[in-house]
Amino acid sequence: MDLSSIPHSSGCYIYKDLRGGVIYIGKAKDLKKRVSQYFQKKDHDIKTQQLVKNISSIDFITTDNEVEALLLENTLIKKHKPKYNIDLKDSKRYAFIKVTDDRFPKIMTVREREESTYGPFTSGFDRVNIIEVLRRIFKIRTCGKLPKKACLRYHINLCDAPCIGNVSESYYMEQIKKAEMVLKGKTAELILQLKKDMVTASKEEDYEKAITLRNQMNALQGLDERQKVERNKKYDEDIINYFVKDSKAYIMLFKTDKGTLASKEEFILDFKDDFFLEFLLRYYSDDSDKEVIIPHEIDIRVVDYLKKQNIKIIVPKQGEKKQLLTLVEKNIELSFFGDVKKVESLKDALKLTFSPNVIECFDISHLSGTSTVGSMVQFRNGKSDKSNYRRFKIRSYIGNDDFSGISEIVARRYRRLKDEGASFPDMIIIDGGIGQLNAAIESLDRLNLNIPIISLAKQEEEIYLPGRERPIRLEMKDKALLFLREIRDEAHRFAITYNRLLRKKKDFIE
Repeated sequence: MDLSSIPHSSGCYIYKDLRGGVIYIGKAKDLKKRVSQYFQKKDHDIKTQQLVKNISSIDFITTDNEVEALLLENTLIKKHKPKYNIDLKDSKRYAFIKVTDDRFPKIMTVREREESTYGPFTSGFDRVNIIEVLRRIFKIRTCGKLPKKACLRYHINLCDAPCIGNVSESYYMEQIKKAEMVLKGKTAELILQLKKDMVTASKEEDYEKAITLRNQMNALQGLDERQKVERNKKYDEDIINYFVKDSKAYIMLFKTDKGTLASKEEFILDFKDDFFLEFLLRYYSDDSDKEVIIPHEIDIRVVDYLKKQNIKIIVPKQGEKKQLLTLVEKNIELSFFGDVKKVESLKDALKLTFSPNVIECFDISHLSGTSTVGSMVQFRNGKSDKSNYRRFKIRSYIGNDDFSGISEIVARRYRRLKDEGASFPDMIIIDGGIGQLNAAIESLDRLNLNIPIISLAKQEEEIYLPGRERPIRLEMKDKALLFLREIRDEAHRFAITYNRLLRKKKDFIE
């Protein structure tokens, strides 16, 4: 790659693939020095290795200083949405409520905006509450497919059971339209409509209908009152604080919706001088009409940039908002470093000379020797890292042989990491006893790998170590054992889930 034209100045670099598509945008104080690092260093993580492989050409834009580069980077990322840039606000943060287009529609959560969706809802609690209230008030079905007989929800008066023809399609659709009025924010209008219908039903001596309408009206009034309370404040607030440790920045964000605490979000970023400015710009790139409370003053150019989106930056010195910042700070310690303490307890309990920050755990699952599968889960700094979970179809045998299964999946996992030149975990955990442990060790030996490894046997929760005759037994409430069990149980859950999936596919084909 020819880097001779790249200057020693601040600015943004733009990586493109063979088709000319933008795949990554970055900023730098020294463009030439930063870009060169991508092609000189050999110890990149897997994602960066893939990025470098796909770079076909490099473009750049110079700026007068680092802050200008930061603002430009944010603008370019919003425009191009590059594949390899981290998205702080991915789709998992948002969800929508959807009214399906079935003959008898359902109300459910979806992650993407579609037809007949309402939202997005950044608060999972509010979204779930609204769905449950609407289902209960209007007796909307929740089943995947219409069954041939009424389910429990019908018998406890939570569903009108269209599956058995208990209500007409037109009546059911009337209830759906009422639910949609609530989702459109027309709750007050619907309450008035229900009140009129209730009076009419009473005059016509249709008392059963009148009671139903009254119950719906009362329930909706309760929902409307709750929403009014949450609207006491005319703006949303985000409270952000952070802590820096060991070259990492731990950020926590509390979101309030019109004065009500709605949710919290956590981020771990590589520490660099401008990480907080970059976080604010990237996170609020598409937001508006919000007050953001932060712990200290920031560059006025970033404040002015966000102000154009009607985002107001507040740095409180005392009072309620200062107390909220302190609350977030306390939660950072509990949330982030509570998991670190689990790692430290495991290190102490096993008398390790290193911290097992990255742990991978393997399990085998089958049903009477059928649909045998393997799972691997990864825990990073005490937390599950689902992006690095892996599942395996067993290839080497058919039937029930946990030793061979463990041997196969351990070999497949670490042969691949070895071939890719990727980094290995700090520790491996095998679900099972000494037999499963030895099977895994044999696979590592064949690959000439020396990775610390233990196994955890279920019955007595005994910990087996290579070369040790007797297993280690810890107290059941010991933090280290609780952590090991958490990892083992997650591997077991992941394996069973895959096993069930394969059995369902098999049953469908047959």
